[in-house]
Amino acid sequence: MILVEAILGQLENISVFISIISVCVVIYGAVIAFFKFIQNEFLRARGHYTVHELRVLRADLGTYLLFGLELLIASDIIKTIIEPGTQELAILGGIVVLRTVLSFFLDREIRLIDQEARDFPHEKQR
Repeated sequence: MILVEAILGQLENISVFISIISVCVVIYGAVIAFFKFIQNEFLRARGHYTVHELRVLRADLGTYLLFGLELLIASDIIKTIIEPGTQELAILGGIVVLRTVLSFFLDREIRLIDQEARDFPHEKQR
């Protein structure tokens, strides 16, 4: 019994650690996106703005958000194993739905970026 409690305690610590990492990934992605946005605005002020660059920025941010959500799903799966209950399952289900919707739209955005790159190869790519 003591071994089971020790394992559950370690699983809870792992879950918290993964949650912290997921938040760090989202914050890191947001900071990178913010600085790229500022850089893009300076380029726009000089007349070198393209919508393509903004779409690439959004896709990059979406990728960080997806990765952060995937880590959060892993953390919530561990929490649900430790404390199975309807509230934990509802939270997990909500996160999975959010991640699925975000993934769908991010995939569309990436396909649009790829299509633009093929249709307008003369646009400057960074």
